[in-house]
Amino acid sequence: MSPSIGDPTTQIRRLPERGVDDVAVLYEILDEGIVAHVGFVRDGLPVVIPTLHARVGNELLLHGSPSAGFLRAARAGATLCITVTLLDGLVLARSAFHHSANYRSAVVFGAARRVEGEEKAAALDAFVDRLTPGRRPHLRPTTELEVQRTEVVALPLETWSVKARSGMPHDEEEDYRLPIWAGVLPLTRMAGEPEPDPRNQPGVAVPDHVLGWTPE
Repeated sequence: MSPSIGDPTTQIRRLPERGVDDVAVLYEILDEGIVAHVGFVRDGLPVVIPTLHARVGNELLLHGSPSAGFLRAARAGATLCITVTLLDGLVLARSAFHHSANYRSAVVFGAARRVEGEEKAAALDAFVDRLTPGRRPHLRPTTELEVQRTEVVALPLETWSVKARSGMPHDEEEDYRLPIWAGVLPLTRMAGEPEPDPRNQPGVAVPDHVLGWTPE
């Protein structure tokens, strides 16, 4: 599967050589990213909301309060625009003009379907497993009321585009003779020291799945 060929919605106009049509890269970006930005139109105005997400197969799951604006728009059949970006490094050139960033970004368009019943409970489990693998066995069971108070929608990964940049700065040829340091400052995501809730029961240790958490 690749982006819809000839679809003006997914056509990359600025630096099209950075476009990537490999669905595996799309999945990689969605799985590694933690925050998705959901764009939709409300009362004639564009709105963009950050939220957590999870990918299951070839669908992107979103969840939240049933009153959330983007979920109400999804229930009404609105087209959503969802973006996830990974910043891999700062590209430091010999001129301000050629400074850039190394990144991977995905943009997904489409109408979402409402997830209900047993599939909804499984989808909520998927959010926990996706963000903190290994945590779910440590939790009390989710109640039926909690499931009812959470809305879940699934967006098919059919209309999308991926764009990426990697490598060194692209300076003007004459600038390579200047005595200016240039290169890439890599950026990584890492977990800090776990901060225990002061209301934890005495003797409850930090579990291994928290101590060993790493970005996918």
